[in-house]
Amino acid sequence: MKLNRILISGGGTGGHIFPALSIAAALKRRNPDAKILFVGALGRMEMERVPAAGFEIVGLPVAGFDRKRPWRNIPVLLKLWKSMRKARRIVRDFNPQIAIGVGGYASGPTLKAAQRAGVPTLIQEQNSYAGVTNKLLGKNADAICTAYEKAAEFFPKDRVILTGNPVRAALLNVALTQEEAKKALGFDPERPLVLVVGGSLGARTINESMAAGLDSLLDGSMQILWQTGRSGEETGRRAVEGREDVKATPFISDMATAYRAADLVVARAGAGTISELQLLGKPVILVPSPNVAEDHQRKNALALVDRDAAQMILDADAARELPGAISALVADAPARERLSANILKMALPDSDEKIADAAERIVRSHTL
Repeated sequence: MKLNRILISGGGTGGHIFPALSIAAALKRRNPDAKILFVGALGRMEMERVPAAGFEIVGLPVAGFDRKRPWRNIPVLLKLWKSMRKARRIVRDFNPQIAIGVGGYASGPTLKAAQRAGVPTLIQEQNSYAGVTNKLLGKNADAICTAYEKAAEFFPKDRVILTGNPVRAALLNVALTQEEAKKALGFDPERPLVLVVGGSLGARTINESMAAGLDSLLDGSMQILWQTGRSGEETGRRAVEGREDVKATPFISDMATAYRAADLVVARAGAGTISELQLLGKPVILVPSPNVAEDHQRKNALALVDRDAAQMILDADAARELPGAISALVADAPARERLSANILKMALPDSDEKIADAAERIVRSHTL
């Protein structure tokens, strides 16, 4: 059964957009003539990233709820109502054979509209703890593709498929050795390199902890490549001024080389980041963001910590504990090797193809 019209919705962060684009690419490889339409949130990064990848996108005026200040949600409810109306028109006019939701503000109205119109739906739940929207949508979804066994608790068991999270193919196809990658980035190939990433927007706690801890970290035992994000650019620039063995940059364009070069990674615990680290087998110290729904990053991190596949430092403890934890792991090669072996065991490769398989099975079952 060939797919001709596929609707994919979600975004807001790279953690949602990269999987969505990977799924779209897998479906396009199988169905070259298929028309794939994305639905995103106006003003969010998917409105630029999706067209740059060669796919069409339309935007909804949807926004997230302010959980701490509920009195500010009246405009949000109005935007949600407008988004539901627009999503119904999109589904009616595009007439998709399947709608796929990857999370993010636009995913809820789009998949709800598809379900009401009788369009088969597939949800890709990236986290170990499902969000409220996906839990509601999952009741009527034809399949829920998850990256963690624990996520199955939140959905009808007979529709859950453990697929993993799709990651950027470029990360897995690096021809350089680790020593060559270090050289390419301007570092000494013989010494350990710590890669610090807080996401494309930065992570204030990680940035402040690194800035405060550089004196103790830069003792000649390690080198540091520090992605500050845009918000931490000035903090990083001031902190590294006049220092050797450390480079701070707001954005790393070649993450594939950066990952290959790294002996240790410090990162937030977003689902996409964790999936990348699992497939690459990288030892990691996770600092979960506390500013996410249902505290899902901490739960993502615990899924690894429980298998001795990562170390975790809570955001509130990072300033005090992160520099010491980095130093201890850099000095303990066997511990890094153990973490690397255990995180690699959790990897679920070919996730994009498994999700494409599920989508095609759903459409076949609805056309028999």
